[in-house]
Amino acid sequence: MSIIISPSLLSANFARLEDELKAIDQAGAPWIHLDVMDGLFVPNISFGIPVIKAIRKVSDLFFDCHLMIAEPSRYLKDFADAGADLITVHEEATRDVHQTLADIKALGCKAGLSINPETPLSAVEPYLTETDLILLMSVHPGFGGQSFIDITFKIKELRRLMDEAGSSAILQVDGGITVDNAKAVVDAGANCLVAGSAIFGKEDRKAALEGILAATGKEAQ
Repeated sequence: MSIIISPSLLSANFARLEDELKAIDQAGAPWIHLDVMDGLFVPNISFGIPVIKAIRKVSDLFFDCHLMIAEPSRYLKDFADAGADLITVHEEATRDVHQTLADIKALGCKAGLSINPETPLSAVEPYLTETDLILLMSVHPGFGGQSFIDITFKIKELRRLMDEAGSSAILQVDGGITVDNAKAVVDAGANCLVAGSAIFGKEDRKAALEGILAATGKEAQ
């Protein structure tokens, strides 16, 4: 099984975003994870549509856009128009998950569904064959740099449910990923890892990314 490393822009130097994106591209990461926070669904505010639109002009990376916002269906077209390739919404913040996932796909984007650490897998189980990606949070959303919450049992169970349902969705894990826990997360069934400070917090981004990949014992997708 090959895996995807999706570095989180939230941990980058916002004074030089173009350089940061180029560094990630040169390091070999195919994706960049864009954490959008609204101050309502989560306590903090990060960045939004204008920033994504601006960096889309200077980067060909796959934009993995994670909406930590209330009622995300209101803004799907705006994010798609700004350049998102994949739009992930939270089950806890979405009124009609079926319709929202369909609307994302109708806009030409991949559709993702996320849940917080305390949310049971039953919240995503009805949508396993409707999503292109399922994101399990391994920290409480809204803050960068948090320590990993051990959800390996939850990853294993979700992988089992996905396999039983015949789901081809990517299983992504976000929060506190480091070289010390990446192998356990991948061995449990994840095939996409979001890493923020573990990559952007290092001077040599290529070495940091390759270190996480090597720790998993898998090849990059």
